[in-house]
Amino acid sequence: MSESERPAYRTIREWAGDERPRERLLEHGPGVLSDAELIAIVLRSGMPGENVVDMARGLLESVGGLSGLVRADPKVIQRSRGLGPAKAAQVAAAIELGRRAQQLDPADRPVLLRPDAVFRLLGPRLVGRRREEFYVLPLDTRGRLLGSISPTNGGAANSVAVRPAEAFREAIIHDAVSVVIAHNHPSGDPRPSPQDIAVTKSLIAAGKLLDIEVLDHLVIGAGSYVSMQREGMAFERMGSARGMAAER
Repeated sequence: MSESERPAYRTIREWAGDERPRERLLEHGPGVLSDAELIAIVLRSGMPGENVVDMARGLLESVGGLSGLVRADPKVIQRSRGLGPAKAAQVAAAIELGRRAQQLDPADRPVLLRPDAVFRLLGPRLVGRRREEFYVLPLDTRGRLLGSISPTNGGAANSVAVRPAEAFREAIIHDAVSVVIAHNHPSGDPRPSPQDIAVTKSLIAAGKLLDIEVLDHLVIGAGSYVSMQREGMAFERMGSARGMAAER
């Protein structure tokens, strides 16, 4: 290809927003990106005269594609044009994380179909908290936790405020079939408030629209908890077919 036939060089910043790998991943998920685009996100930046996607393509060519990259050690990765020790380490770390993720045993994930299991998981995390933290734990078809454990909101000092879009975000990302909700009362009294009941009803209704079942809502206090499903607060008395009713 002659110089006149080569496409004009453009930095990633000059690309349209819907062309940039990071923006496309956030909008559409990682599945729509090519191998080079995913590697480009790890590399973060290119070099003068070559944007990061082209650099990633060069890396793949130099090691024999994705299968070669998985087998390559950091010293081999460094031999690709533009990649120094820092970028080679970033790529090697991402590969190792993927390798470890493949080795995870689903049996290691906690099963959260019973309120006491949820309390054992979250109770120690919430000891001494001065603010309410709201958790929506996504579960698979067997009631096993999907993803990491993190609060949905920062919370105000004495109230839980969460929108359904926030509450179900992780569940949608992980394609969960159900969720367990939990939050703490810094006062130590686990009795649900009228606001807790109202929030639970709204989330149960939102879950039905999303085809994600809300199994329970635990309110956690000082060393104890209340299962709103077990107590018939906001939930239908028949309970869930997935297993939370078994605790009664």
